[in-house]
Formats: sequence, C-alpha cells, structure tokens
Amino acid sequence: MNLLKGLFRSRDKPQNRVGSAFSFLFGGTSSGKTVNERTAMQATAVYACVRILAEAIAGLPLHVYRYRSDGGKKKIPFHPLYYLLHDEPNPEMTSFVFRETLMSHLLLWGNAYAQIVRNGRGQAIALYPLLPNKMEVSRASNGELVYTYYRDTDESGLNPKGGYVTLRKDDVLHIPGLGFDGLIGYSPIAMAKNAIGMSLATEEYGAAFFANGANPGGVLEHPGVIKDIQRVKDSWNSAYQGTAKAHKIAVLEEGMKFQAIGIPPEQAQFLETRKFQINEIARIFRVPPHMVGDLEKSSFSNIEQQSLEFVKYTLDPWVVRWEQSLQQSLILPSEKTSVFIKFNLDGLLRGDYQSRMNGYAIGRQNGWMSANDIRELEDMNRIPAEEGGDLYLVNGNMTKLADAGAFAKTEGGQ
Repeated sequence: MNLLKGLFRSRDKPQNRVGSAFSFLFGGTSSGKTVNERTAMQATAVYACVRILAEAIAGLPLHVYRYRSDGGKKKIPFHPLYYLLHDEPNPEMTSFVFRETLMSHLLLWGNAYAQIVRNGRGQAIALYPLLPNKMEVSRASNGELVYTYYRDTDESGLNPKGGYVTLRKDDVLHIPGLGFDGLIGYSPIAMAKNAIGMSLATEEYGAAFFANGANPGGVLEHPGVIKDIQRVKDSWNSAYQGTAKAHKIAVLEEGMKFQAIGIPPEQAQFLETRKFQINEIARIFRVPPHMVGDLEKSSFSNIEQQSLEFVKYTLDPWVVRWEQSLQQSLILPSEKTSVFIKFNLDGLLRGDYQSRMNGYAIGRQNGWMSANDIRELEDMNRIPAEEGGDLYLVNGNMTKLADAGAFAKTEGGQ
C-alpha cells in the first residue's frame, strides 16, 4: 500500500490541457466560431442543459446522517455540517445558490472548487466558490496536491495588484468531472466545441438572414459603368436591408437589375440543422430532448419514463460524485466511519399520484411500510405512536410456507 501511494505521489503534477485555462488558447472550431466556457452559454441548448442540471442538483434535499447500530441511518440536524450544507454555506449564499454555482462550473469547466474555512478543531464553518479558470492544481515537493488561485484586482481589496493564493488540499473542496488522471476533470465544452460552434454558427446565420430582410444576398447589375459603387450599395442597403423593410417595392433606374444569389435556407436544411444541433448538445450533457423543448419524439406515454431515466442515468452519477467529494473533504477523519452525507432523490422518483398510492398500498399491506413512513414521504405530519402511526401490519391471509396446511392436522381443523 505504501509503495502504491508513493508511486502515486511521485507522478508529475496533474495535467489537463483540454480542460485547463489554456483549453481555448488556439480554440477555433471548424465552423469558424470561437467557443469557450462563456461563449458556449450563448447557445440556448447549452444554457438550458446547464440550467436544468444545476437547478436539479441545487434543489435536491441534502442531509447529514449517522449510521445506527441496527444497520439503519439517522438524520443528525444538529451536526455542524448540516446547517452548512442544508441552509447556508456562507453568509452571502443559500445552499441552493451555492450548489447551483458549483454545478454550473462543473458542467462548463469540468471542475468545481470551493474554499473551506475551518475553525480551530478542523471543522468546516464556511464554503466559498472559486472560479475554475483561475485555479491551477500542482504538486508540492512532498507530493501533496497544492491549489493555486489567482485573485485579480477586483477580488483583492487589500492587494490592489491582485496576486496568487496557495491553498492546501484540506482547504479546498474539489469536485472533478470526467478526467484523464482522476485528479482534474476536463471541460465538456472543450470536448464538444465543434458541435457547439456549429450551433452558434447556424444561429448567427439565421439572425443575419432575417437582418437582411429574410432574403439571400444578391448582385445589382448595371449595363453601364458605375462611378460611385459604394454610394449605390449604401443607398440600396438603407432602403431595403432589415426585416422592417422586407417586401418593399424596389425601383431600379437606368436599366439596373437585381440578381439574387446564395442558398435558400430550405435548401440548406437550416431548420433541420438547428434541430439536430439541439439534440447534439442535449446528448453531450445526457439530458432528454423533451427537457430542452424538443417534444418531437415524446408523448404522454413515454415522457414519464424519460424523466425517470434522466434521474437514474444522468442525475444519479452526478449525485454520487458530489456525495463522495463532500464526504472526502468535509467529514473529519474521526467521523468518516460513522457519519455520511447524502442527497435524497426520492422526490424525483415518486412518479404520478396514482402510482405512488398503489406503491404505498403494497408496502403497507406487506408490512414493510408504516403509516408514518408513507406520511413522511408525502411531506405530511406524523401520526402519534400511541395512535398506531408506527405499526407495521401484515395481511392476515399470508402465512409461512412451513405452516401451510398445519391447521388441517389439528383438532380444530378436523
């Protein structure tokens, strides 16, 4: 074990040329559009996917639990971390805003960072988000990970020139996405910049098309020699360019003719291209198309199943990534075997009202759910224990297989 640990620490510093701050230094795309983590948000599909996932993670109930001796778990609302994660990570943010911010960083840059402020006992008392594009991860001479954060003049009030701040691993909550070395995630935007660039290009083309009066470009033909070409061009554009001037009657003088050129949008399959790029971006983030407004292949019969698959195959991996990173960075070493942090996905998996009621009825009749178990899932007040709220009941028609037929052999059964 020590040998493996030594080999791990002796490696070069974490590298990720695709997802680092230099990802887009030469980051043109085949579509001609420059794509980075910020310009990508101008694509409506990217913005929608990031918002859907960030708000989903931010809105999930997040609690701190302790393992019980009987194998169950118990919520511990008075644990120091509970208020930090459930309510306010710092005096300036709610838990929702904090998690939404970190999740958006994770989706765009592939990494999410937050500074951990601890008290004298080592307990986390505040969490502050850090921008991933200002963070550099390296190794100290002893092999430990070191986080170097650049503070510009806007962030550094005490130091008007800004500067670098070095943070130890224990001072940083780092949630990495999918990466090359398991230490730093790479940016999904960098990986799919050509697809996003094409989406931006088609959107810009559509905007330019309508800015030109919903007509393709063309040429003005004159039988003679035009002395002032720019004047004629400016006069034509001022009179007929723009959607507000579309379909106006053009008056051409001196034998001048207008010849349209270019490919009409229907021939270039403009709308189909835009629709395909929406699905392409939804595929990058593994978001069902109906959640970003594409209902073409969705129906009332399959949309609920797609939503459940979204929870299982899209949200659940992100939730596990969050839980394990929070556990590793925030739980004290002395509590790691007894305390854990967990999101609650039950609310997203409940289905419609009728399905829930049928499921509760089965659980209640077969003895593995009490009335209070059901009421808690439905966010209802508990029934007092003396009134039977915690009773587990079994259908009287059920019996053990070994006892089947036993009554017939007794005197009462003869």
